[in-house]
Amino acid sequence: MKLLILDAGHCLSLALARETSRRSDTELVIEQATQVSAERLREVSPDAVIVPPLAHPLNMAPAAVMEHADAVEVCLEACRAEDVALVWCVSDQLYEDGFDVAIDEHVVPAPRDESLRRLVQTGNRIRADYARHLIVRLGPLFALEGSHAWLNELLDSLVMGDSVRAAEDVIFCPTSADAVALALIGMLQQQSCGADAWGAYHLAGTEPVSAFTFTSMVRTQLLTHLEGRGEQVTLGDVEALKHHHDAKLRRVLNCRRVLNVFGVHQKPWRLEVGRMLDAWCLTRDPKGVDGTGASS
Repeated sequence: MKLLILDAGHCLSLALARETSRRSDTELVIEQATQVSAERLREVSPDAVIVPPLAHPLNMAPAAVMEHADAVEVCLEACRAEDVALVWCVSDQLYEDGFDVAIDEHVVPAPRDESLRRLVQTGNRIRADYARHLIVRLGPLFALEGSHAWLNELLDSLVMGDSVRAAEDVIFCPTSADAVALALIGMLQQQSCGADAWGAYHLAGTEPVSAFTFTSMVRTQLLTHLEGRGEQVTLGDVEALKHHHDAKLRRVLNCRRVLNVFGVHQKPWRLEVGRMLDAWCLTRDPKGVDGTGASS
């Protein structure tokens, strides 16, 4: 199976590159651009095109969100012309106001924000115009490298002693970019074998949590890892923010369909964070630690 993914520096693109490098059944072509032409698809002949998500469209300039929607629609036309499957990953922020219960796949987002509505229009067009699509709605992505990675910037800020502010009244399911990469390959492998299960799917980490609690847990695990290495580092503090004064906003995706159809299980975000911190410590500059393991 050959996949083509756009936006080479995106954390999901890098995660897919790592995953495919360990496999013999999947080939990955990475494009620097954020859109692809029919001519390029004829040249590469991929089985699917993957468009990484805007991780935080609510926090982006509206023009950038509109540009992303336009690029996705260019990809849609190219995929239709060459009969190539289209996979579009989308942030859970499209459910702008959240829900009291876990959000099922059939619930189409209806945001108030104009730029988010533009993304929903793109999704509606994909569903109406092209059967061979997967719209994969994701919780907040985290990874150690790449754009939209979140965790890398969080670790850098904490280690530098900077305070980190995070909302305590927004509940979501943090999602490992590595877990998404593994899931997408598994889903597309089954599609290539005749599963014919196109449509919208939700994919997120387990355990709903606030941004404040997630960030605080990252800080606690980071401190444990550094102390285990013999490093004495004064980490930055985590400050709680409140955006919703009346009630907590919940964006919790129900991921039952991706399990029932493809057998894809959600990955616990705590375990994924721990694994990534192990990897982060292995690549940490050893300068500043003497031979006894104590800070110099």
